[in-house]
Amino acid sequence: MIVSMRKVLIASRRSDHDALLRALGRLGVVHLVPVEQAAAVADEQTMAGIDHAHRALQILAAHHPHGDAPHMPADKAVEEALRIHRQTSERQNRLGLLHRRILELKMWGDVRLEQFQALRQAGLNVTVISVEAKDLADVRGDLVQPIGDIHGGQALVAVVSRGGELQLPESAQVHELPAQDRPSLQAEAAGLHEAIQADRRELGQLVHLTHAIEEQLTNLQRQADYTVASRSMLTSEDITALQGWAPAEKAAGLAADLAAKGLDCACQSFEPTEDDEPPTLIKYPRWVRPIKGLFDIMGTVCGYKEFDVSAPFMLALPVFAAMLIGDGGYGLVILLGLGLLHKKAAPALGRDFVNLLMIVGAATFIWGCLTGSFFGFSLIKSPLIPVNMSDESQQLVMRISFFLGAIHLSLAQLWQAVRLFPNIRFLGKVGWAIFVWGMLGVVLQLVAGIDTFTSAWPYLYFLVAGAAMAILFAHPSRNPLKWLGYGIADFPLSGISTFSDVTSYVRLMAVGLASGVLASSFNTMAMEVGFWPVTIVIMILGHALNLALCLIALFAHGVRLNMLEFSNNLGMQWTGYAYQPFEQPMRREKQR
Repeated sequence: MIVSMRKVLIASRRSDHDALLRALGRLGVVHLVPVEQAAAVADEQTMAGIDHAHRALQILAAHHPHGDAPHMPADKAVEEALRIHRQTSERQNRLGLLHRRILELKMWGDVRLEQFQALRQAGLNVTVISVEAKDLADVRGDLVQPIGDIHGGQALVAVVSRGGELQLPESAQVHELPAQDRPSLQAEAAGLHEAIQADRRELGQLVHLTHAIEEQLTNLQRQADYTVASRSMLTSEDITALQGWAPAEKAAGLAADLAAKGLDCACQSFEPTEDDEPPTLIKYPRWVRPIKGLFDIMGTVCGYKEFDVSAPFMLALPVFAAMLIGDGGYGLVILLGLGLLHKKAAPALGRDFVNLLMIVGAATFIWGCLTGSFFGFSLIKSPLIPVNMSDESQQLVMRISFFLGAIHLSLAQLWQAVRLFPNIRFLGKVGWAIFVWGMLGVVLQLVAGIDTFTSAWPYLYFLVAGAAMAILFAHPSRNPLKWLGYGIADFPLSGISTFSDVTSYVRLMAVGLASGVLASSFNTMAMEVGFWPVTIVIMILGHALNLALCLIALFAHGVRLNMLEFSNNLGMQWTGYAYQPFEQPMRREKQR
């Protein structure tokens, strides 16, 4: 249920500016709306501190605790984590460059530049050439010394002479000495590697200060919220005032709550106007609350004047997910796995989302019992066995998918009709709900190959009656030509869209069938090996991969059918923003 909101205006003495903010922060019921949006921002130093703390926590999350915790305040720990991370990145870039350079100098072997310099200081000429290995014997000099290994048919040779002319074969190519030799580069690389390991040990020590950094981040965010709230207010020499939104039940007693805190304020509340866009606060019934985990992950919020779709989503998503996953064994793994790991999974994924996945697992297990499919094996004789790929099985599951789609979409249209009533346009939505069932017949005819347009089937009547109502009551007007003209103009595209929406539900059958076939294929592959340890490994890895693909399908298809097909037929725009009241908990030191 979308909670009813009231716009609240609060004014007090200028001297009570900070006291009013502290009181509102402790009440935590007013979603502030800045008088001047451009001015309602936190200071740059605080925002930079928040950004640095976030980055430091991300860096430390990738490391394990090491050694003892260093003695330093949280802000210094943040600076140190960022400095070490930046330094490590620079060292890793340099190390990568050194490795590439060492690889390029592979043909030079382990020769050192100082060896050449010593020879030249002794008055000897040193020429480095590359020559084909077959011509190596033709090189003439006082001393011919191969350098490194022969690579690609070429040998690198140092030719030493006392000033006489060299005799070189035609294949010889003279080379300049490199700026650095391989041993020097390798020594530098080893030093960098050790320094990087030391950096990681230091970051491991800073991991012990993660809790302190999180507390600092919380304080900085509260400071930023307080600054934004303060700058959201209208101030003059004598008064200070603010505006915002509060739930209707809270707005009624807001003046009394502030008076109880010793503030003499003037408070007024108003109903939202047509032009207002209040924030959205949804009060979830207990059985619907798990769907909140999905909305939180997706970051979607329905508009204040739109529909609360949490209940229909909560009813439809587990059913769709069960058909998409299509295997009772997978459902049991999800249900029992999350049940056993609930205490660890809930903080990481969110308690509501984990509960939603457990419900999905239970629904999938029930569907598996109906279809007889467990880990790709048909354990029970059932008319619903997608994995056997028989035409009868596919036809049955396809029809179930399309009928679910018609129910889903027609309920969306009827919901709009209820909201529009008694406006005559509600009959247009009833017409579209009827038209959906007529379009179901078209889809069954074209996609499933079922002859639906015979005297025994009512789909043709649904099409005609639904289309007539949709056209006649879409745009009521005193001008009959406009009334009929607008309805006819809008109908073709909407009718095609209805066909597409109903057809889209075939994914429930197709994805579920693909999952079952893949599970069965992994079983066959494992059984053909004939060696039980390998068979078990193949089955575990195969089914784990298939389960992961099924969970991806849950979001790619199950969520889509709710967020797009159903929501579009409901007229949802998802233009809302969440209700976020200004909150400033009392400091612990003051409570003490």
